[in-house]
Amino acid sequence: MAEDRGGARAARLAYTASGVDVEAGERAVELMREAVDSTRRPEVIGGLGGFGGAISIPPGYREPVIVSSTDGVGTKVAIAAELRRWDTVGIDLVAMCADDVVCAGAEPLAFLDYIAVGRLEPEAVAGLVGGVAAGCRQAGCALVGGETAEHPGLLEAGTFDLAGTCLGIVERDDLLDATQAEAGDLVFGLPSSGLHANGFSLVRSLLSEFGIPLERPYQEQLVLTLGDAGRDAALAAEPELALVSVGDVLLTPTRIYAEQLLRARRVLRAASHDLRGIAHVTGGGLPGNAPRAVAPDLGVRLDPLRWTMPSVMWLIAALGNLEEHEVRATFNGGLGMIVVVAPPAADALRAALPDALLVGEVLPAAELGARYREGPLGLAV
Repeated sequence: MAEDRGGARAARLAYTASGVDVEAGERAVELMREAVDSTRRPEVIGGLGGFGGAISIPPGYREPVIVSSTDGVGTKVAIAAELRRWDTVGIDLVAMCADDVVCAGAEPLAFLDYIAVGRLEPEAVAGLVGGVAAGCRQAGCALVGGETAEHPGLLEAGTFDLAGTCLGIVERDDLLDATQAEAGDLVFGLPSSGLHANGFSLVRSLLSEFGIPLERPYQEQLVLTLGDAGRDAALAAEPELALVSVGDVLLTPTRIYAEQLLRARRVLRAASHDLRGIAHVTGGGLPGNAPRAVAPDLGVRLDPLRWTMPSVMWLIAALGNLEEHEVRATFNGGLGMIVVVAPPAADALRAALPDALLVGEVLPAAELGARYREGPLGLAV
């Protein structure tokens, strides 16, 4: 049986003989109501109780294009379930989808989630939805619908899974489709907030292999794995991690770039420039995603010496005996977004995105011999 939260999350429940707790479902809906309402946009039509979420096209569009993306959080949810931390992975869920649609130049407009649980615990479900709502507020989209399904006999009590869909909107003339970039363009990277939501099957395997408890202080684990010098260097670069646990670091939410990138694009266009390509660095790491910002006959060369990987990636690399290039191919390598601009737009981009780092260049794929390479750049910028 499933708790259907259609529209803005209805409290409609259909009882079956599966042992589902109807009252728990109703309480979960009431607990999440305020969080959901906090994401409302003017375009949202109706309220609780519908079979679907309704939202109108914002005014001012001449030829609007709807861009959609669906994704999940993956095995990172297992760490959240073990620690009974419900407030972070919902942000990851929104990031996985909203940061995809912005790659097409689209503004995130609406979001829907699906939560499957082994046993419906109202406070836990409300916490998960609260995280989704927090992510929606960061992305600027409305949480217009969702579903909570209780799966006794399939999922164990205390375990869950998340999936979601984001709808974005963009003027057809403003659509980014990887055809705008040209050879000679510059590639900028936006720093990640850590592992984001990829590579956690490997992470969990290493935690198990080395018997690393999630509650262990992070700086203690840095010493055990990287030594005192590694700990000191990591905490000098990331002092906010001095008093947290390994689990806290692993559950750091994925950074949501959507609103920041849309603002930057408006700034660039006001200065007669534009973004020429965006790539969200998710599964497949940098080699699998950076080339998606450019056309098939082009490639990108990135210079890893131009940015720093977060300490958690050095930690995972040491535990797994991974080379640096393997870390960048499995995780985001410290860059969560890739942005392509023409060389004359570089200064305007730096002003609009102060944390953007010049990390690469666009070249013909035939010249590179591949669509992705690493090495020193031939730039004078």
